[in-house]
Amino acid sequence: MLLYDSVKKTKLEFKPLIEGKVSLYVCGPTVYDNAHLGHAKSALVFDLLRRVLEADGYEVTYARNITDIDDKIINKARELNLNTTEIAARYTAAYTQDMNAIGVRPPTLEPKATESIDAMSEMIQKLLTKNHAYIISNGDIYFDTASDKSYLSLSNRQSNETISRVEKVSEKRCEADFALWKAVHDDSVAFDSPLGRGRPGWHLECSAMIERYLFSGEGKYAIDIHGGGADLLFPHHENEAAQTRCSSDHELAAYWMHNGFVTIDGEKMSKSLGNSFFLKDALKEYDGEVLRFYLLSTHYRGDFNFNEEDLIVSKKRLDRLYRLKKRLFGLDAPQIKTDFSTALIEVLSDDLNVSKAYALIDELIATANDALDANPKDKAYRQTLLSSLSTIQTVLGFGGQNPFEYFQFGLDETAKITINTLIEQRSIAKQAKDFAASDALRGQLTTLGVSIMDTASGTFWEIRE
Repeated sequence: MLLYDSVKKTKLEFKPLIEGKVSLYVCGPTVYDNAHLGHAKSALVFDLLRRVLEADGYEVTYARNITDIDDKIINKARELNLNTTEIAARYTAAYTQDMNAIGVRPPTLEPKATESIDAMSEMIQKLLTKNHAYIISNGDIYFDTASDKSYLSLSNRQSNETISRVEKVSEKRCEADFALWKAVHDDSVAFDSPLGRGRPGWHLECSAMIERYLFSGEGKYAIDIHGGGADLLFPHHENEAAQTRCSSDHELAAYWMHNGFVTIDGEKMSKSLGNSFFLKDALKEYDGEVLRFYLLSTHYRGDFNFNEEDLIVSKKRLDRLYRLKKRLFGLDAPQIKTDFSTALIEVLSDDLNVSKAYALIDELIATANDALDANPKDKAYRQTLLSSLSTIQTVLGFGGQNPFEYFQFGLDETAKITINTLIEQRSIAKQAKDFAASDALRGQLTTLGVSIMDTASGTFWEIRE
């Protein structure tokens, strides 16, 4: 498998630290608001990476943290007159719901910052002991960036570029130094620790969690792969790497992977989604699989411009997959290896090359429709085709729905009840051989824009476009 390393800036052959196993850590959300499209893109990229690694035979331990204490959470709690625990629980649940809707599988581990204060305190104490951290007069503790000779080696920045996004504090030894612990002397949210009463710095969280939950205890690196959005490379991941390197005798990760930015075209989105970046708003208008298919459709390292016109074109591409699946409805998919499955995993194993993967899918659909037109009763071919579709579902995470229900998206429950009632009445009329009533009911369904299909397993329906 080939992966692009953000630090070495080249594709490398992936070699796990432990044969047959992969430890993957991805920076998760700060839960003070709903998930936006940037969250969705990053989560989908690393969900795909996990699936491809598993398809290549690796046992993957995937950790994604939840930042459930932060100044943004505290401010949101004040705004809504709630406590931080309630805010964090509300938006953690919303994030989980949104990720489920776009087919992101739950991580193996999902540690929370508030449950890992002791791990962070231990790391800070090590940094203090080794003179990589210092305490200022108000009790805050800072990382001494000048003490780390390898600082900036991750992001390859120059020292005069480091002051952006770092708070200005007169007692800091260097402007680039960042907070490990913020002492709290009032009644705001804080935790008791050997460091005193306070809150951890944001950068510290992931380093401590990786050390606590994923590091085996020996080796040059704590984990195989660390991932996140491109905006995290500096300062967040740079600071994480420095903390781990200076508190221990190993580096944080053997490979670093980052997905590109997500931008939005407001004018084109304004018809139905407005200018909202929130995933929940997009999910009101489009099936989660449609959003997944679209957001994964360009290479993960490139920036992604989300606009509704491209989304609609992308949906039609996914529709073709489901129309093929309709032609195979009722057959069980055997678990057999196909040439298509091998080719799909091979191209995705080249740094998640989705462009080639989608091209293979388009070719499969076109070839399959021609073959089914020529010989619709070729059972062996149909089963091979179903196995190939099953691989798409497993590795790419779309194409797994009932094909008829997929085309029912957007209808409310009242409309579905009305349609199902008419179909049931038609079935009763057919059984009674009241063909006039049956035809009349079918006419009503047609007027409602419903297309029906009678099969040995029952009658299925969809909304015609």
